[in-house]
Amino acid sequence: MNLDLVAVLTAFGLIFLAELPDKTMFASLAMGTRMRPLYVWFGTSTAFIVHVAIAIGAGSLIGLLPGWSVKLVSAILFGFGAFMLLRAGSGDEGDDAAGTAVTGFWPVFSTAFMAVFIGEWGDLTQITTANLAATNGTWSTAIGSAAALMSVSALALIAGRFIAKRVPLKTVQRIGGLCMLGLAIWSLVEVFTA
Repeated sequence: MNLDLVAVLTAFGLIFLAELPDKTMFASLAMGTRMRPLYVWFGTSTAFIVHVAIAIGAGSLIGLLPGWSVKLVSAILFGFGAFMLLRAGSGDEGDDAAGTAVTGFWPVFSTAFMAVFIGEWGDLTQITTANLAATNGTWSTAIGSAAALMSVSALALIAGRFIAKRVPLKTVQRIGGLCMLGLAIWSLVEVFTA
């Protein structure tokens, strides 16, 4: 394994900037307000690592996946997330147990993993990773890309936790639900415009 520091930094910089405005960053932020951020980060990071491995290994085959079907499933998952958050944020919550966050490592990990795993198929960062691997070396690109994706997720989760500590849970849930609904609509629009 031969690492090229310039290739690692190039992949990190390109992927970090491309992922910042991405919908999965906003999904991480929304999940971080409702679920344990560390568990969410493990789930999102694992999904990102799998996607980087697929991009590195499959390269140009990623472009052959039916983009509309991936975007449709992504829209459904974001819609479900919006429903869950808005439903939890609309109750009378006389006691805090009715509105507590999703808990347990595996439920949170699985939710975060699936949201990112499905949402990232054919994404710009995945395609960019495949292209960089073809020219800059696979290990260097894989390390730089994975580190960038995991960093953006961590930033989103830190912001989500900061918000959750300063804003009432109901408000956070409603805003998170509206964000997820927006992501569902965005993904659905992509189905018909792609």
